[in-house]
Amino acid sequence: MKEEDVKKLIEKAEKPAKLSPVYHKFYSGKVQTMPRCIVRDLHDFDIWYTPGVAAPCKLIKEDKDLSFEYTSRWNYVAIVSDGSRVLGLGNIGPEAGLPVMEGKALIFKYLGGVDAFPLVTNTQNPDDILKFLEWIEPTFGGINLEDIAKPKCFYILEEARNRLNIPVWHDDQQGTATVVLAGLMNALKIVGKKLDEVSITLIGAGAANIKIADVLELAGAKPGNMIIVDSKGILTKDRVDEIMEREKNPWKAKWAEKTNSENRVGGIPEAMKDVDVVIAMSKPGPGVIKKEWVAQMADDAILFACANPVPEIWPWEAKEAGARIVATGRSDFPNQVNNSLGFPAIFRGVLDVRARTVTDEMCVAAAKALAEFAEEKGIHEDYIIPTMEEWEVYPREAVAAALQSIKQGVARIKPSRQELWERAVRIISEARESLEVLVKSGLIKPPPPEEEVLSTYKP
Repeated sequence: MKEEDVKKLIEKAEKPAKLSPVYHKFYSGKVQTMPRCIVRDLHDFDIWYTPGVAAPCKLIKEDKDLSFEYTSRWNYVAIVSDGSRVLGLGNIGPEAGLPVMEGKALIFKYLGGVDAFPLVTNTQNPDDILKFLEWIEPTFGGINLEDIAKPKCFYILEEARNRLNIPVWHDDQQGTATVVLAGLMNALKIVGKKLDEVSITLIGAGAANIKIADVLELAGAKPGNMIIVDSKGILTKDRVDEIMEREKNPWKAKWAEKTNSENRVGGIPEAMKDVDVVIAMSKPGPGVIKKEWVAQMADDAILFACANPVPEIWPWEAKEAGARIVATGRSDFPNQVNNSLGFPAIFRGVLDVRARTVTDEMCVAAAKALAEFAEEKGIHEDYIIPTMEEWEVYPREAVAAALQSIKQGVARIKPSRQELWERAVRIISEARESLEVLVKSGLIKPPPPEEEVLSTYKP
C-alpha cells in the first residue's frame, strides 16, 4: 500500500478521538430519562403517585414478581463498573469510566430498546461489588458488568450468577465471545474450514479470551487445538502452579491445563506459526503483532485483531502479510467485531422472558443468529458479520436468546416465537423512532460541524 494511502487511513482512524471530547462536552452526556406514561393534567399524578400508587405497591408486596408488570423493572438494566480496566486505558477509576458506561446505555436503548443505567462504584473490592449487586437487584431486570479487571471479574460474574435471581452478564467476557464466535463461524465457511478441526491461537489471557475459549469449546472447538498466550508467553501445563501463585487465577489455570496439546513454548510468534486462526484481545497497537508473524500462519489465515482503540496490527498490514480474512474492533474498518452486536439484543431477549440468569449457551444461540443473518445477506472476505446499522438482526438475535432461556428452564414466562419477534421488533423500532422524533423536533440539536472541530483540534 502506498504511503499516502496509509496516511489517509491513519488519519481516518484518529478522527473519532479528535471529535469525541468536543461532542461529549456539547451534549453534557449521552443519555437521559424520559416519561413512559401519559400526563394529561395535574390529576394524573393522583394515579402515578400518591394516593393511587399505593394500590400497585400492595399487589407487589404479595407477589414480588409483579414488579415486572407494574413498574419498568422489566426493561431496566444496570451497567456496573468499578473503572478498573476501561477499554485499553487500564485502571482509570469510576469517574473516568463513566463516559464508556453512558455510551453503553445509549447503545442498549438505540439497538435493543433497553433502559440501561450507568452505575460506577466507588469501590474496587470484589465482595463489596457483589454486595452492591445484591442491594440493587430489586430495581433491575438484569445487570451488565463492564470494564472490571481480571481475575476478580471472573469471581464477581460467577458469584453474582449464583446469588442473584436476574441475568448477570459481563460484556467483556460473554459479549465479546458471542460476537467473535459469530464472525468466526462465517469466516470459516468462506475459507472452507471447520471449527472442530482448526488450530486457534488466542493472544491475551484476560476476561475476553478466557470466555472466548469457553464459548468456542461449547460451540465445538477442540481445547487441545487452542493455544493461549499471556504476557509471560504460551500457556502450558507446566505453568499452572505459577499462574495460581502469581495471579490466583483458577480460570486461566484451567485453560493452561486444557490447551496446547502440542506443548508449544515461546511467545506470540511461536504461537502464531502454522495456525489457522488468531484471535487477539491484548494491548493496543500497532506493532503488537508483526507482519512476519502473520506470514507464518497457515494458508487462508483468519486474524481477529481486536484491541481498542488501535488494533494489534493495522488490517492492511495483515492482509499484505497474507491473512485472507481480517477483523478488528473498529467500525471504520471492515468486519467490526464489536460487543454492540450482542448485548442489546441478548438482553432484549432475556428481559422479554424475565429470565433468572443468562448462560453461555445463550451466547452460542445468539452467535448463530448473527452468523445466519450475515450469511443470508451474502458473506465475503470483508463481510463476515452484520454491522450495527443492520438493526433487523437485533430482533432475530433477541428471539434466539429468549428461546434458549425457555429451553434451559430459566424463563419466568414463555411467549411464543411469534410473540417474542413482534415484541422485540416493536420495542426496538420505537426506541429508534423516539430518537428520530427528538432530533427532528430540535430537542436534540446537531453537534458542531466536523470540519470546525478538526480545524481547531489540539492534542
